[in-house]
Amino acid sequence: MEPVNIGLLGLGTVGGGTVTVLTRNAAEIARRAGRDIRIAHAAARAYDQERISGIEAIGRITDDAFAVVDDPKVDIVIELIGGYSPARELVLRAIDNGKHVVTANKALIALHGNEIFAAAQEKGVTVAFEAAVAGGIPIIKALREGLAANHIEWIAGIINGTGNYILTEMRDKGRDFGDVLAEAQALGYAEADPTFDVEGIDAAHKLTILGSLAFGIPLQFDKTFTEGISRIEPQDVAFAAELGYRIKHLGITRRTDAGIEMRVHPTLIPHRRLIANVDGVMNAVLVKGDAVGPTLYYGAGAGALPTASAVVADVVDVARALTTDPTNRVPHLAFQPDEITDTPVLPIDEVETAYYLRLTALDRPGVMAGIAGILGEEGISIEAIKQKEPAPGETHVPLIMLSHRVKEARMNRALARIEALEAVSGEIVRIRMEGLDG
Repeated sequence: MEPVNIGLLGLGTVGGGTVTVLTRNAAEIARRAGRDIRIAHAAARAYDQERISGIEAIGRITDDAFAVVDDPKVDIVIELIGGYSPARELVLRAIDNGKHVVTANKALIALHGNEIFAAAQEKGVTVAFEAAVAGGIPIIKALREGLAANHIEWIAGIINGTGNYILTEMRDKGRDFGDVLAEAQALGYAEADPTFDVEGIDAAHKLTILGSLAFGIPLQFDKTFTEGISRIEPQDVAFAAELGYRIKHLGITRRTDAGIEMRVHPTLIPHRRLIANVDGVMNAVLVKGDAVGPTLYYGAGAGALPTASAVVADVVDVARALTTDPTNRVPHLAFQPDEITDTPVLPIDEVETAYYLRLTALDRPGVMAGIAGILGEEGISIEAIKQKEPAPGETHVPLIMLSHRVKEARMNRALARIEALEAVSGEIVRIRMEGLDG
C-alpha cells in the first residue's frame, strides 16, 4: 500500500517532537496504521536542525506554509504553528484542497472550530485535535469514543501545567505567587508573557473543547467564565490546608437543568481527592459519566514528546480511516453534526457552588453577628468558621468562612454588603469550592 504523505507546518518544540516520534517509531507506527507514514513536505521559518532527531527523513523543507497545504502529494496536514492567524487560513485552505488536518492548536479550535468542522464536513475530510487538550493524555478520544455510552454529568480538569506548578510550590514551600512565577519562567514552564497561563485563558480554550465534546453544544469560548490565580496568597493556601482542602486551578463544565456550566477558576477541593494530589506541571482530567461513574486521566500536559504522542496518534487514526466513507467516521465533536444542540451556557451569576471566604474584620463584639446577619438575609448558610488570633497591637483579625452551596449572584450581593461594613477592612477574598463527589 502507498505510504501516507504528511505536510508538517512548524518545526518548533512540538513539531520537532513529532518528527522524532514519526521517525524513531516508524516501524511500530506502520504496524498500527497498516501503511508507512512519512513527512513529505515541511514548512518552518526557522528551526534548529541539530536539535531535531530524524529531520533528515523529511522530503522537503520550505519557509512557505501555503506551499505545503497546496502540495498535491500531501495527504494529511499537521498544523503546529499555533495562534489564530495564519493557522486558520492554512487549515481552511488544506480542507478546501481535500486534505485531512491534525492540529495541536487549542486556541484555533476553541475560537474557529465551528467554522473549521463545518468546512471539513462539507469536504468529507477529518480534522483531528487530540493534542489540543492536555498534551499526551488521550482525553479527546476518551470523550469521543470510550465514553460514548454515557451521559456526561461533569468534567473537572487541571489542564494548565504552569498554573499547577505555581500552586504546588506555593503549597509545599509557602512561597509567593510572583516568586514562583519568575522561577517557572526561568525553567521554561511559563512564557515571558504568562497571561494565557496564569489568568486561565489557555485552560478556557481547552475547557471550551471539552464542554462541546461532553454535551454536544457548539464551541463557545466567549461564554466560558475565566478567573486566574494571580491573586492567590500563601495564607489562603495555608488556611485551605488547615481546613482539609487544596487549591487547584480547575476547568469545570457541568450539565444542569438550567444549562451548561463552563468555568475556569481557582477551586478548593478536598485533599483526599485523587485530583487534589496532582502536582507540579502534570495535568489530570476527572470525568463523571452516568454509567461508568468517575474516571481520571492523568499525564504530561505539555512537552515535545508527550504532545507529539497525541499528534502522531491522530495521524494514525486518520491514516486508518483514509478509505472510510466520511459519514461513518467518528464525528468531530463526538455527536453527529445535526445533533449539536443549543443548550444554553450559564452566566457565572447563575452557577451554584460553595465558597471559601477570607476577610479582615475589627476584633470587637457584634462584628461577627453583623456579618452572619447579612449572610442569613441573603440565604447563605455557613459550614465552618475559623478566626485567627490578632497579632500583638493589631485591631483587625483574619476571619475564614466556608459556605454551603449558593448561587454566585447571592454571594456577590452578600459580599458587597459585608465589604461596606465599617468593621470590615479591604476586599474579601472569595475562592469557589467543589466536592467532586463520585
